[in-house]
Formats: sequence, C-alpha cells, structure tokens
Amino acid sequence: MGQVSVTLNGRAYRLECGEGDEPHLIELAEYLGSHVDTMRQKFGQVGDDRLILMASLVLADELWDLRRQLQESKAAFAEANRDKTAADQTVKTMQAELAARVGAVADRLDLLNTRFVQDGPSGDAG
Repeated sequence: MGQVSVTLNGRAYRLECGEGDEPHLIELAEYLGSHVDTMRQKFGQVGDDRLILMASLVLADELWDLRRQLQESKAAFAEANRDKTAADQTVKTMQAELAARVGAVADRLDLLNTRFVQDGPSGDAG
C-alpha cells in the first residue's frame, strides 16, 4: 500500500493509495490545491472545509461540463455513423442502378450489332 503526504491550504494530509498510484494522487492533490488557493485569494481565509468544498464544486463543475461534452460527442459520432450508413446504402443503390443501365445499354448494342450483321452494311457499292 502506498502513502503520500499532500498539503492543502497550508495543512498536511497523509493519504494511502494503491502501490504505484502515488504520483497520480500527488498530481490530483496539486490540482485541487491550485483551486483551493484560487478560492482563498478570491474569498479570503474562510476555513479549510469551506475552501475545499468550494474548490471541489469547481472541479465537479469541470467534470460535469466534460461529461456533457462527451455525451454530445458520442451523439454526434452516432449521427455521423448513421449518416455514413445511409450514404453507403445510397451508393450501393446507385451502383446497382448504374449496373442495370449499363447492362441494358450493352443488351441494346448487342441487338443493334446483331441487326447490323444480319442486314449487312447499307450503302455498299457492289
């Protein structure tokens, strides 16, 4: 079990964490501490509990905004995926229609070629 010591608003706190998680926990505490410092500069020394609560609410607001952005991104991705699926289906339909038209033109050319060969070329001097 790992242990770290962090300081918030001038007070030291000893925390336990998973082995190897120490650097991450220190980084998190420093991030929270920067928000606590901002709150203290804004509102003065209103007590550790209140400063940590206000800083935590700011962090929760950041998290909430990121969650909203993630949901919007997921929705946009899903819509783009649906649009791509619809576009793929449209392309397949157009390819099938084009193949049918090319086939019809080829059949018509074969028919004309057959008639031309049977009738012989017109206007031959002979």
